[in-house]
Amino acid sequence: MLGLKNRWSLLPVVLALAWPTMIEQMMHTAVQYIDTAMVGSLGTTATAAVGSTTTVGWLVNSSISAMGIGFLAYISRACGAGEHQKARSASAQAVLVVLVLGTLFTAVTLSLSGYVPVWMQVDPAAQELSRWYFFILYLPMLPRTASIVFGTVLRAAGDTKTPMLVGLLVNIINVVLNFLLIYPVREVDLFGRQWMIWGADWGVLGAAAASAVAFAVGGVVITIALWRHTKVSPKGFSIKPDPQVLKPCLKVALPNMLQRFGTSLGYVAFASMINALGEVATAAHTIANTVESAFYVPGYGMQAAAATLSGNAIGAKDPQKMRDFTRVILWIEVGLMILSGGLLFAFAPSMMRLFTESTAVIALGAVVLQMVALSEPIYGVSIIIEGILQGAGKTSMPFVFNIIGMWGVRIVGTLVCTQMLDGGLIAAWGCMIAHNVLLFVLFLTYWWRGRWNPLKNLKTT
Repeated sequence: MLGLKNRWSLLPVVLALAWPTMIEQMMHTAVQYIDTAMVGSLGTTATAAVGSTTTVGWLVNSSISAMGIGFLAYISRACGAGEHQKARSASAQAVLVVLVLGTLFTAVTLSLSGYVPVWMQVDPAAQELSRWYFFILYLPMLPRTASIVFGTVLRAAGDTKTPMLVGLLVNIINVVLNFLLIYPVREVDLFGRQWMIWGADWGVLGAAAASAVAFAVGGVVITIALWRHTKVSPKGFSIKPDPQVLKPCLKVALPNMLQRFGTSLGYVAFASMINALGEVATAAHTIANTVESAFYVPGYGMQAAAATLSGNAIGAKDPQKMRDFTRVILWIEVGLMILSGGLLFAFAPSMMRLFTESTAVIALGAVVLQMVALSEPIYGVSIIIEGILQGAGKTSMPFVFNIIGMWGVRIVGTLVCTQMLDGGLIAAWGCMIAHNVLLFVLFLTYWWRGRWNPLKNLKTT
């Protein structure tokens, strides 16, 4: 049995995998902040038009991400066992999946763009704007699919830096084009001098175009990076369907896809009920979601490390490594989420003021953010355990837990509180926190029992 000192010697390995993903998430969140602030300067209607379709985007992206989890479990195990040809063959199958899913979701998102604002109960004054924003944003669906799946393939091989650098490029392009496409020609005071800056004056549609171009470039660049990668390059391998690779990947991916589809559909229903509460509630919810996302960065960065290390440990048949890294990563996660939750609670009003001047929106958003800040540590534990299970290829029970939590607690609770009891946004976010608490109890109990762990009965060396 390794002592505490040896266990914590895994800390550099954990952080080496986690920090690039954290930086990537932080950059993505920073751009969300900038997008929201830039669009927010156009008025509450513009913010509502953009934010009201955000959850539909989560539905699309999370369904694609689920396929990536199937490849993560397969490739991380292959790398842990030193079977690099097997990993490269799986990478080639990932190319096939990107082509199929990218084409499918392009057709689906573009054809439904006119209906989404109506389904989401967007204010009639903002529906046309929301429709075109959604259409433009999802034009480059194929490269967006490549970014999601190929980024996961690289992380499975232990390369978290490349997706981070590609994310940095995407974010820089997005911000620069936002600056040029959203606003009209204007004078800017810089270094004590007045500079005339060109602007397209496209408003909300300029924000959509900027993101679309950035996503397209990111998809192309990460595809090139994958092709050149030493461990998981698909070059020279066939992309024809290979059942020996696809079946185990799909076995992991399908429950995860159903989970993400079900929970994302829940987010859509949740947002739709909030949109029905009016413009102030919609704007406060949209901005609070954006603010909150920054404080989940430590959780999702550590989750990526947990998934990769779990798959590696199983591939190497090393139960001691599984036990030790799990304990280390859970303690780190709890500490980080206590810190991030404390900061969110303290600075919630100030963070809301970054995105809007509406006192009503600021006040409402600050209250719900301070509420959710208290649940950050327990949500972090659920995130890590789910990552460990993903690396182990155990995605069926997380599917069950998330569906029960989303539909049995959050959606039913919000329906009762907002539609029957007139509870408003605060009551809706209270239901969301109850959902997080239930996930914590379910995941912790399942992990502690250990039935998911294929290494549980192996002797340590």
